[in-house]
Amino acid sequence: MTSNELRQKYLDFFKSKEHAIIPSASLIPENDPTVLFTTAGMHPLVPYLMGENHPGGKRVANVQKCIRTSDIDEVGDAIHHTFFEMLGNWSFGDYFKKEAIEWSWEFLISPAWLNLDKKRLAVSVFKGDEDAPFDKEAFAIWKDIGISEKRIAKLPKKNNWWGPAGETGPCGPDTEIFYWTGQADTPAEFDPEDANWVEIWNNVFMQFNKNENESYELLSQKNVDTGMGLERILAALNGFSDSYKTDLYVNLIFKLEQLSGKEYGASPDQGDGATTKAMRIIADHIKAATFIIGDDKGVTPSNTDQGYIVRRLIRRAVRYGRQIGVKDEEGQGWTKEIAKIVAHDFSGQYPELKKNIDFVIKQLKEEEIKFNKTLERGERELENFLLTEEDLTGDIAFNLYQTYGFPLEMTEEIAKEKNKELKKRENFFVSMKKHQELSRTASAGMFKGGLADASEETKRLHTAAHLLLASLRKVLGDQVFQKGSNITAERLRFDFSYSEKMSKEQIEEVEKIVNKAIKDNLPVTCEELEIGEAKKKGAIGVFESKYSALVKVYTIGAAEKDTFSKEICGGPHVNKTGELGCFKIQKEESSSAGVRRIKAILS
Repeated sequence: MTSNELRQKYLDFFKSKEHAIIPSASLIPENDPTVLFTTAGMHPLVPYLMGENHPGGKRVANVQKCIRTSDIDEVGDAIHHTFFEMLGNWSFGDYFKKEAIEWSWEFLISPAWLNLDKKRLAVSVFKGDEDAPFDKEAFAIWKDIGISEKRIAKLPKKNNWWGPAGETGPCGPDTEIFYWTGQADTPAEFDPEDANWVEIWNNVFMQFNKNENESYELLSQKNVDTGMGLERILAALNGFSDSYKTDLYVNLIFKLEQLSGKEYGASPDQGDGATTKAMRIIADHIKAATFIIGDDKGVTPSNTDQGYIVRRLIRRAVRYGRQIGVKDEEGQGWTKEIAKIVAHDFSGQYPELKKNIDFVIKQLKEEEIKFNKTLERGERELENFLLTEEDLTGDIAFNLYQTYGFPLEMTEEIAKEKNKELKKRENFFVSMKKHQELSRTASAGMFKGGLADASEETKRLHTAAHLLLASLRKVLGDQVFQKGSNITAERLRFDFSYSEKMSKEQIEEVEKIVNKAIKDNLPVTCEELEIGEAKKKGAIGVFESKYSALVKVYTIGAAEKDTFSKEICGGPHVNKTGELGCFKIQKEESSSAGVRRIKAILS
């Protein structure tokens, strides 16, 4: 089965169960500082899980593009990915555990759908703790379906609990479905510690709300949030234990074989070789970077936030390219060749890739050339050091890595050529661990909070973002579009497409227009329209799907001729602009190439 066939089967199945098919959201979360990227299908749907009405109704399904950076160091094995696609279906206070579990089972084993061998499937359920009881309902449903108790694992919260998206909010137990990928016969008993059992589907039952005091209360609206990783289920369907052998990666791997003159592992048991691992990392990282840069809210390489991740992905891929001997004969970069294949293979599903491929190529080329120069400086620094009588240690190797992105393996290789030995090698990893812990701590501190609570402060700033965009377009021109935003209860950060630094006069004019709109106390209204109708009415937004769907359009202004702003948006808003107070721009600066950033407050 091809990836296109699998995506379509999934959507057709849930359409037959009366689900509206909705588009994939952007990889760049809208007005949400809790995460850097869209990490799961549920992430863009939090307002509807909290009780807002979704334009598609109470049952929706889609294929969501996702980025997860928590597993970046795991990429290189047969199943982990930074970029992946999540097949998901949701119930907003409609069906619950029985239907979700039975439909999962039907889709997986029915000859009309995926026709998997049920003897190779096992499940897990939440075993309960002091916060919430054992999920006996899910356990009983699986038994009624015919799953042996030996194939139902009862696992703790770290395995079978999902959420909340932030520090508080909707959450609940989940039940996960596993597929046996081993070469040996499927064992009678499910051992969740056995790596041959690969998780393919997760059904989350959002029946609790976590409060600020860390207590859990039952929700009045019980939701279902499911996710099935496209890469893993596609590999299982085609009999691969290696998801890089599916059509999602095979063309990328083939191109890397051409560029390097090396061969990818010929069989799964050869998958841990250095060449195979490097090719997996390169294919995953450049694919992820292409999707992030090629998003309609595209992020470019930089030293902060999402841009830092893009830079890290590209540079890590380049380092592994050097490791397997990928050549850049013309000095114009080779990563763009992988990006072209990503755009070719995925534009049918994600047309923004084809539209934005020239921009992607430009960014990849510039970053790769810049990094190669950095590596050359690091190489000179190392060679100069090796001419001294001092010992080369793990601490020095880490400094080279941190300063120049110079990998440990290259340090050791060059040292060996100079008949030098790397001493106290373990110090490199001690320093690396400290660095990673600091990075995680900093990220956790930066991305607390978010719009999930729909507090009055975030509603006000969210609405102010609409006024800001409309005012920027009045002052700077219609070429200005939103490229991202980050809202906390204290301030608004807004990124927009513009290539020049704004003048003091332009900033003051934007402030003046926004505050005039606030003073006029304009009404904020919402209507649900089909995408085509929203376009006709002049709504601004990212039209991210080939599917016909309803979208929420927020209008600021009393009538069509007096419209101040009209945008597609799913976030919380105030009822009238007079509720906003006084708008003040604190800073205007560069965010990345061709993108400016404004930081503003309301008082």
